Amino acid sequence: MKSVTITLFPFLFVILAICFSFCDANSNVLCFESERKALLKFKNDLVDPSNRLSSWVEGGGCCKWLGVVCHNSTGHINQLHLAAPLSVPHFDAPVAEWEAYHRSKNNSLLGGKINPSLLELKHLSSLDLSNNNFSGIQIPKFFGLLESLSYLNLSQARFQGAIPHNLGNLSKLQYLDLGGNDLKPKSLQWVSGLSSLQYLDLSHADLSKATDWLQVTFQHPSLLELHLSACSLEDDVE
Repeated sequence: MKSVTITLFPFLFVILAICFSFCDANSNVLCFESERKALLKFKNDLVDPSNRLSSWVEGGGCCKWLGVVCHNSTGHINQLHLAAPLSVPHFDAPVAEWEAYHRSKNNSLLGGKINPSLLELKHLSSLDLSNNNFSGIQIPKFFGLLESLSYLNLSQARFQGAIPHNLGNLSKLQYLDLGGNDLKPKSLQWVSGLSSLQYLDLSHADLSKATDWLQVTFQHPSLLELHLSACSLEDDVE
């Protein structure tokens, strides 16, 4: 079994959107009632052992909630950054510090179910749920209906099973990271529909039955960077 990592071009994709300052971007922006209600429904189905989303309350200005970014001029929610916070100790840190880190990490992971109320966020361009614990559920099929998405990061979030084919409907998607989950797709044909895709990470997905992976990825017209490490590919694949 051989790991495959293919870089077709130095990765220059605009992740700077992910580095926006939440406070500066949202300080004077109000919140749409329909979008606030959608977020509260989404929160209600989550398991949040460390109460990370304590700022998400009824009547609050959702543009100031943790992980929520609203467009400066329109006020619509366009980014959700809900990756589990990871502050990894230095490699030679004391054992006690590493133990504290692992306890904190496990308590800060979001889990539970992902409510389709996210579909009410018509202007959502960036969604990051990475490093959480959605063990036991598949990637929701309705993600393929979030047609404004250009960035989707579900890495290391413990999703299982098939990858919904309708993700291929996300024609604006430029960045897709599904690495580090327990995924077992039977085909990657859906990738062909991602006409704007530049970055794709499927590391640790079992691609042993996805015999079309080579054709789909190498013929993709816009793909610049591809990660396929530990994907159960044949030994003779370069």
